[in-house]
Amino acid sequence: MEFEARDLAQRLGATLLSGGDAGGGAVDGLAIDSRLVRPGQLFAALSAERDGHDFVASAFASGAAAALVERESGPDGPWPGPVLVVPSVRDALAALARLARAGLDGTGPAGVGLAGTGLARVVGVTGSVGKTTTKDLLANVLARRFATVASEKSFNNELGVPLTLANAPAGTEAAVIEMGARGAGHIRFLCEMARPTIGVVTVVEGVHTEVMGPIDQIARAKRELVEHLPADGLAVLNAVDPNVAAMAAHTVAPVLSFGTGGEVHAEAVELDDELRARFTLRSSWGPTEVHLGVRGAHNVTNALAAAAVGLWLGVDPREVAAGLAEAPASPWRMELLRVPGGPTVLNDAYNAGPASMAAALAAVAALPAPGAGRRIAVLGLMAELGDEGPAEHRRIAELADELGVEVLAVGCGLYGSPWTVDSADDVVGALGKLGPDDVVLIKGSRVAGLERAAEALTRPGR
Repeated sequence: MEFEARDLAQRLGATLLSGGDAGGGAVDGLAIDSRLVRPGQLFAALSAERDGHDFVASAFASGAAAALVERESGPDGPWPGPVLVVPSVRDALAALARLARAGLDGTGPAGVGLAGTGLARVVGVTGSVGKTTTKDLLANVLARRFATVASEKSFNNELGVPLTLANAPAGTEAAVIEMGARGAGHIRFLCEMARPTIGVVTVVEGVHTEVMGPIDQIARAKRELVEHLPADGLAVLNAVDPNVAAMAAHTVAPVLSFGTGGEVHAEAVELDDELRARFTLRSSWGPTEVHLGVRGAHNVTNALAAAAVGLWLGVDPREVAAGLAEAPASPWRMELLRVPGGPTVLNDAYNAGPASMAAALAAVAALPAPGAGRRIAVLGLMAELGDEGPAEHRRIAELADELGVEVLAVGCGLYGSPWTVDSADDVVGALGKLGPDDVVLIKGSRVAGLERAAEALTRPGR
């Protein structure tokens, strides 16, 4: 969204200081990483593990129009460009997100609303697993009819939501906002910024229990999304998950259910040789044949959630199917890579919890094998499971054994596997020579960094 720097400073309660030769002109969009700044954007100098104020000069060198800072001068003297000085950059980002959201409604300083009634197509997506894939699928579906913006990758927190909203261009007709939570009140805070009119809840699982608590607390945290929907909005809920289905009693919005027994469901599901599901999409909008662009039988449920929103918003069923057939944008999720003369690699390295780990093992077991090849799962830690961690890792190891999948554990002794290495950099050497009949799954939580193993394993000429 585009703002005049002086007007933005006033709305944020900031002090505008003009440094260098620049004045207080227009800023268009937001960046929080100086390496990713695009010309004209506002750079927010956040302080976390590294102090963002140390990178303000780099941001201006990359074309930033202004910077959001907490200090009146830089580490080497006056700032080299216009800055908006605020007591807290994080608080200012939340205020900026609310301004950008108002702009989408046509009630703020930027943006154009829909016939003067505000943007009714702001979709919040949450759940223990499947958020990012559902968000990507839904963005593909809505883009078949509307000018659509969506959260990048898994940018789903108090920083990611402002980034998505502030970078929505003028003329945006639909927005898909992924919403994560680390505890009670987190999604409520994101809803106060994004004001979603439609809420999607994928599933509630025992993920991040170390910080989120038991599953009933996780459900209450995710429920905050549907609690904040307007009466003329829509709650899209998983009919199969009782914790999600029960959220229907906690929203004033009408409910549209998906999954087995739901109003939007799949029939005759089959996987092709690339693990992509074919099925008949059934709903009150009529039957439609779908061939997914994303892999894994478990992603049928995510596709149904995306389809439900698209159908309700008036996307033609054939266009819904076309959107679902596109590959999702986020990396390291069920990427099937075939190494010439070597193995088939299923790279699902982005993250891992018990539910997604079980789904990935089922997927690798379902891959057709032309010969008597090996099936190997290179598994990293499933983080933040607290006291349940050891039992959950053993359960995954038992499932792998049942499916005939060998486990190579990376930096984690919880699987009980005798085959272990210390880090992702040791994986290729441990696997040794693999042939075209072999299949390798790569999966673990972010702390494992297993995308490095996937890259090394599929590197040409390795």
